[in-house]
Amino acid sequence: MTQPISEPRARRVSRLWPLVSGGTAVALVLALGAIVGLRANPYGFDAEWLEELVEHRSPLWDGPAYVMSFLGGGWFGVFLVPVGVAVALLVARKPWAALYFVLASALSAGVVQLLKSLFARARPEQILVAADFGSFPSGHVANAATISVALAILLQRRWVWIAGAVWVVLMIFSRTYLGAHWLSDTIGGLLLGGAVSVFVWAPFALRLQKEWSGAAPPDNVAA
Repeated sequence: MTQPISEPRARRVSRLWPLVSGGTAVALVLALGAIVGLRANPYGFDAEWLEELVEHRSPLWDGPAYVMSFLGGGWFGVFLVPVGVAVALLVARKPWAALYFVLASALSAGVVQLLKSLFARARPEQILVAADFGSFPSGHVANAATISVALAILLQRRWVWIAGAVWVVLMIFSRTYLGAHWLSDTIGGLLLGGAVSVFVWAPFALRLQKEWSGAAPPDNVAA
């Protein structure tokens, strides 16, 4: 007599790690922002990093840097990319994933603007692109980190993590090469973007797991 096939059960989902790791990252961003906001001059490593990049500016690197700047911010990076990814997820019948992705992207962009106004850090004088006032944190890098971490959480593929890490690193180089940000601005953006992705993931964790695996949610969820 054949045994009935039982439905797959979802693994326990812990919401502790996103709260701890995300909270730690946000605390570091706020501390770093408060310090840079109070300093009259940039950190030594900020100045040295920018000076090194300015010395190596050339038409060979200008083009890729401008392309990265376009792809990672403005109407394209902040609006079109999140909407495009959300539409793709909806077509794939992943509505909760689409909602999570849009909310994470929107919250990241909103918090960036709030912190820019709060800390009001001046941008480097060697800037090559038009930008609003407020250098900390980097919105381009925060957006890149949010998108990369959110997609990695959803797709659960090693190559997505690797591609996301490469994308964020290239964005850091682009923004500092163009003089749009100090290196510490990009570090703040990286921490903030990752923190937002894991924070927003926490309340969606069970629904996302069920949506992607087809498994029933577990009876108990780890704290």
